[in-house]
Amino acid sequence: MNTLNLKKIVTTLLILCTVSIWAQDKAGVSGTIVLNDNTAAESISVELKGTNYSTTTNANGWYEIKNVKPGSYVIRISAIGIMPVEESFALAQGEQATKNFTLNESAEQIKEIIIESQSNKFARQTSEVVSKMPLKDIENPQVYNTISAELLKEQVVTNFDDALKNAPGIDKLWESTGRGGDGAGYFTLRGFAVQPTMINGVPGLGNGSPDPQNIERIEVIKGPSGTLFGGTLTSYGGLINITTKKPYDTFGGNISYTAGTYGLNRYTLDVNTPLGKDNKAKLRLNAAYHTENSFQDAGFKKSLFVAPSLSYKVNEKLSFLVNTEFYNGRSTNQTMLFVDRSAPLRAHNMAELGYNPYRSYTGNDLYMDTPTFNFQGQMFYKLSSQWTSQTILSRTSAKSDGYYSYLYEGTSTIEALAGTTIEEGLIFARYTSKQNSQTIGTDIQQNFIGEFNIGSVKNKFIGGLDYYNTNVIGNNTGYGTQGFVNIGVDADLFAALAPQLHAAFGGIPISNIADDTGVLTQAGADAGILPLGGVNYTKSKQEIFSAYASDVAYLLPNLSVMASLRVDHFSNKGDLSTTADDYNQTALSPKFGVVFQPILDKVAVFANYMNGFSNVAPVLTPGGNIFTFDPEQANQLEFGTKLNLLDNKFNATVSYYNTKVTNTVIQVSPEDYIQDGEQVNKGIEASITTSPIEGLNIIAGYSYNDSRLEKADPTNDFLGRRPESAGPQNLANLWASYKFSAGALNGFGLGFGGNYGSENKIFNRNLGGTFTLPEYTVLNASVFYNAADFVITLKLDNITDKEYYKGWSTISPQRPRMFAANLTYNF
Repeated sequence: MNTLNLKKIVTTLLILCTVSIWAQDKAGVSGTIVLNDNTAAESISVELKGTNYSTTTNANGWYEIKNVKPGSYVIRISAIGIMPVEESFALAQGEQATKNFTLNESAEQIKEIIIESQSNKFARQTSEVVSKMPLKDIENPQVYNTISAELLKEQVVTNFDDALKNAPGIDKLWESTGRGGDGAGYFTLRGFAVQPTMINGVPGLGNGSPDPQNIERIEVIKGPSGTLFGGTLTSYGGLINITTKKPYDTFGGNISYTAGTYGLNRYTLDVNTPLGKDNKAKLRLNAAYHTENSFQDAGFKKSLFVAPSLSYKVNEKLSFLVNTEFYNGRSTNQTMLFVDRSAPLRAHNMAELGYNPYRSYTGNDLYMDTPTFNFQGQMFYKLSSQWTSQTILSRTSAKSDGYYSYLYEGTSTIEALAGTTIEEGLIFARYTSKQNSQTIGTDIQQNFIGEFNIGSVKNKFIGGLDYYNTNVIGNNTGYGTQGFVNIGVDADLFAALAPQLHAAFGGIPISNIADDTGVLTQAGADAGILPLGGVNYTKSKQEIFSAYASDVAYLLPNLSVMASLRVDHFSNKGDLSTTADDYNQTALSPKFGVVFQPILDKVAVFANYMNGFSNVAPVLTPGGNIFTFDPEQANQLEFGTKLNLLDNKFNATVSYYNTKVTNTVIQVSPEDYIQDGEQVNKGIEASITTSPIEGLNIIAGYSYNDSRLEKADPTNDFLGRRPESAGPQNLANLWASYKFSAGALNGFGLGFGGNYGSENKIFNRNLGGTFTLPEYTVLNASVFYNAADFVITLKLDNITDKEYYKGWSTISPQRPRMFAANLTYNF
């Protein structure tokens, strides 16, 4: 950021602060909220829409909001499970208005829901995605963590990777590459690799990192979840779901600008409006324009994101919701160093490697375009007072068009080709592919959700059918050599290798392997790709037909059991030009859970058995033998406790899990395979979300994961080792913020937190050896000020400028210290 822009930002912030403070002539509103049977409505959320003024009702149903600037407002009364009530009103200078409300809910109905107290603003106590039915967290035998939009705003989160740092047990493995098919980032979750693949509980694919602008919350769902979500888009560790923002009843929204280090400029818009006088139709538009440079010597990211959503209520029974997202991103892929997989390691840690994290070894001409489109249409029809039909159509298109490159350590190979021994240092070869691919996905779901009684036993139920289809069209080249990178090799020796390397790699016209001039261009990449002989055209298709059902039976008011089952038929057409790779598999996926609440709605003890599965393709051996296999299975046993104490101000989950993956395929010899491998991942997780005193909000978590490949062929390179996808064994996260609500500091707030990761064996093999990334502690802080309709936030990430890395048989440097300033105007 240049000095002139910085002065403009600072001047603007000072003017806005001065104007806002000068304009604050305080008023207030208070009142009583009761149910339709005239009983007090306790812990109901009361807020002035589009502002930070909010409170909750006490045991008598009374609320009060103080120190409000005069003006026009919309007061919103809400709780999970009831329709929000809103009313427009105006406040004059010094006026203390009274607003009383009666909710159209009975005392018994209100007891069936958990009220989201605004005093614990990071907590969400219910989800309709995790179990595909409305279920409170404390009565759900599955573990999940929620990352709210309020938390992301407070932390000035501008990318999806940073958002996930707020959930325990998840850590980044692999940068978003943008390449076709799997270009989104990879994360470790309970020791298994996972990508973000779900939007509102249905498939939502992308070849890049999701933009956070349209996120209402992120749900990190733990454990094998094949029963309700299938095996294709989930991991044995769980799944990542994005719940998007939805239209609401009144006009409102905000505009925001964020500026920061490394050329960060981000503009966002969120505007909502009812359409027509009857408020049956509502439209909401979210948009973001983002530009940012890398902290390294080259690299950039630029994107445009637009997400309109529309809801329409035809009548009391029928309603529609349409959510769309258009994303167009252009970026260089972040630096990843691949360690040598074919020879014993020469370096085993970062000190031995000697890599300078500020070198990218790429150029801004080598970028990838990743346009993505997501469409979701939902129809809700109320069959009766107890049953609802939900029909969902989802359509996804994710493209990759551009250059993807990576660096592979091949010192031993280069020695053999050049006939030279390299005593010190490493040489990485740069490989580049020209990508031109598209993945198209279609999902159709029909769900029936409802409640019924069997005698005195209440049941919540969902039954559904799911059809998922993906088509992948590829016009990609292979990977051509595009120069070499010297890390620690004697400069004269490196230069002397040029003739041998040129000859060994097909005489590729590289001007000087010690100099990237002319290499890090599209022309340089094309020259390395040219000898490969053009593009490889592929087209493949997969279809999945599924049926599932899940029931929660309340045997006692404080004892419930869950039983679920999925039947999944997988049809792989593979390469459509041949039938040799076609195959079909059918899998059954059960799930069971039990929850006992010794103190109803406050303390729960739970246990679950959960299943996940993965389809395994047949193998054709060199001798012509064909081996077919059953689906690979993952089975988890888990138990723990959930707490919801102090009037929803303290929420916590602690659990122990043991996940065993069986039926993994083992190659015994070139002509023989058995399906007898076994991996065990086990560990503990703890998470806390609390607001112990007014204005103080804390979210924290810890996880310990022990993973090991326990059974395989004796010659297997990973046998007895911690898998490279497992990530750090210990992870911890913390964010605490305090907002002053009175006195001279009224409106000011402070935030502080960070993340810890223990050492990470990103390469861990019996023959190749082990490469270990060091442990890290990264600290962050923020200061913010709410001035009427304006919010100003200053954020400093990586306060100590810690040098740290992530990886998965790769090494990826992470961002050093970064400053960002955000200005938001709410209307």
